[in-house]
Amino acid sequence: GPAEARSRCVPVQVLESCVAAAGYSVGEFAALVFAGALDFAEALYAVKVRAEAMQKASEAVPSGMLSVIGRPEANYKFACLEARKHCESLGIENPVCEISNYLFPASRVIAGHLQALEFLQKNARKYYFTHTKLLPVSGAFHTRLMEPAVEPLAEVLKSIEIQKPLICVYSNVDSKKYMHSKHIQKLLVKQVVSPVLWEQTMHSVYERKQGTEFPYTYEVGPGKQLGAVLKKCNLKAWRQYNNVDVSEDEEAEET
Repeated sequence: GPAEARSRCVPVQVLESCVAAAGYSVGEFAALVFAGALDFAEALYAVKVRAEAMQKASEAVPSGMLSVIGRPEANYKFACLEARKHCESLGIENPVCEISNYLFPASRVIAGHLQALEFLQKNARKYYFTHTKLLPVSGAFHTRLMEPAVEPLAEVLKSIEIQKPLICVYSNVDSKKYMHSKHIQKLLVKQVVSPVLWEQTMHSVYERKQGTEFPYTYEVGPGKQLGAVLKKCNLKAWRQYNNVDVSEDEEAEET
């Protein structure tokens, strides 16, 4: 069962002594399942509804996401404001261009109308962006362009049972711990149209008095991107970081 699979990846004592969990964007559902707040099958259904609704919302407007690395003097919000003004000059009403993901101190993801993102790429030097890259996604996730996805997700979350988490789970929306089931229901919906405060979440999770040891951190899933982000946010915490690649475990089972 899932518990056996988990114990093969991570020592049992690690699971028993786990104190907190967090998940990036859709990974927040996995963190809540792990913490006992959501049933696995119900969470999977909610994720399916969320994905379909977000895909539908993204088809309404040519939009996307731009990964940006900036110098210390980069002003992301000012750059977004100028990109919106550029869109208005093209005749686009109510243009969207805003920070959708806070990754680490020098890195943001900016999302919105494609014309705004193209403007930022062309003017990268003016805004002290050292690197920009359009992400291979179909829409401006975590912005108000995802508004049409709010209602379908809200409806499905009303229909499933949500428990208080057994361990602390941190929300992408405000980087704070979830307090109770209604709080989870409300913020999972808000998350679709709100920036992912991952950098802020890393500060919340690892905040401790000087001299206090950092906990072991396990990134469970494909890739090591969250580990790379943790290294940039908190080097001391990263030294206790481990990656659990689930695909390796599946390959081992097959062979």
